[in-house]
Amino acid sequence: MAQRDHHMTSRGATAPALKGGGWHRLGNALKTTVLLAGLTALVLLIGQRLGGAQGLAMAGFFAVIMNFGSYWFSDRIALAIHGAQPLPYEQAPWLHAMVERLSARAGMPKPKVYLLPTAQPNAFATGRNPSHAAVAVTAGILQMLDERELEGVLAHEIGHVRNRDTLIGTVAATLAGIISYAAQMLFWFGGSMLSRSDDDEGGGVAGALSNLGLLLVAPIAATLLQLAVSRSREYGADATGAELCGDPDALASALLKMERGAEAMPYDRAPATSHLFIVNPLHHGGVMSLFSTHPPIPERVRRLREMSARMGGRARARGGWEYAY
Repeated sequence: MAQRDHHMTSRGATAPALKGGGWHRLGNALKTTVLLAGLTALVLLIGQRLGGAQGLAMAGFFAVIMNFGSYWFSDRIALAIHGAQPLPYEQAPWLHAMVERLSARAGMPKPKVYLLPTAQPNAFATGRNPSHAAVAVTAGILQMLDERELEGVLAHEIGHVRNRDTLIGTVAATLAGIISYAAQMLFWFGGSMLSRSDDDEGGGVAGALSNLGLLLVAPIAATLLQLAVSRSREYGADATGAELCGDPDALASALLKMERGAEAMPYDRAPATSHLFIVNPLHHGGVMSLFSTHPPIPERVRRLREMSARMGGRARARGGWEYAY
């Protein structure tokens, strides 16, 4: 692991503390609430269509149980899946100091720091709340980014924790998984469930076709809603992270470098968890980018540039990243 020549910048020590609130965070919170409500409604609708009142109750029960399990164990699962190991303080004191400084500015405890043994430059945050959070960085990101850019990335991840995005993302993924699982179970058990007759629902062939249509469309709708949740979270964390580090240009520069790194070194160890990372580790381009869990990097960079301009250009980009978009 590369060592840094200096541990703290004067900018980090003198920048003002992060202000609470903000219309962009309120808007993202409202949007996320609506989208999660849509996912929950899909789960309950499928249960009701398949089993009436009993199916509705079972769908609600499973949604609660699965989300309860995700709430308590999602961080451990995510870290274990990627083989993340705790990063001792003595191996990277400058990195721990950076995380501690940013956390203090966010008004939250310092998250645990983990290292992922992969060359792709990337990072993610996990945990059910700021008191039980972890930030994981890859070996590649420590090699590729300079200290200023890395601080922008860590600020983004701490922004996720501060905004409770880590919990929201887990709930969204769990609800979407329930919907997809319900559709799979339907086809495994055959047509008996589809032909359920219900006077209130208009049973028979029409009811069966209606149920079939719902169960074909629901997983797609769930995926699209989950993508919308993830994209909204990324924009919000970009804005919060830029406020935390006081340097939107640094985060923009880091995003561009990490995108190039993902292109050169795709990381597909656990595709289902790709939404956790700051940059999509799978890096699907073209039409598949429409179904990416991450918003386009050019749009994220554009918003960060605008934010930098509103801040009066206090922090200027170093290097030549402006040419890219």
